[in-house]
Amino acid sequence: MDKYYYFVAQLPMLFFGKETSITIDYFLEEAQKWLSAKDYNVLLQVDVKNISIEKKDYQVLREYKNFELHLQTDIAMWRQAKQLDQDFKPTIFPVSYIKEGNPLEVEIKFMEMRWAFIDEMERNFHFDMGIIILYYLKLQLLRRFFTFNKEKGLTKFQKFYEVNV
Repeated sequence: MDKYYYFVAQLPMLFFGKETSITIDYFLEEAQKWLSAKDYNVLLQVDVKNISIEKKDYQVLREYKNFELHLQTDIAMWRQAKQLDQDFKPTIFPVSYIKEGNPLEVEIKFMEMRWAFIDEMERNFHFDMGIIILYYLKLQLLRRFFTFNKEKGLTKFQKFYEVNV
């Protein structure tokens, strides 16, 4: 467990929307050096897109997945209510998040919300597997953020729109 202190201490701070010097591949290479084999295998299973809560999940991961599940449920219920011309007030985010802006801007708002949730959770973890899991989730969010390309997205949207019109 002492090795976790060294691993966490060497990780650069991450900021939402800012390029970082650490890649996911480098992070995992370093994690393999410092973590126990069991914890490293647990880390390899962490996926920001996976919201199915499992018994074997660390508590910190269960909390994140629970948050993500509630967020996705609220978004789905809001969209369904809009289709049925009904009112629905989300419990986990302000309606302005989803009403204002183009789809990319809306997605970025939700990513920032996820980031803020992880930031809040980090206060409870120091130099342990919990902080390492949260750091990895943040790296995955950053990777997703930097894969957005406005021009490519617009081109895909226009192709989809042309096919379905």
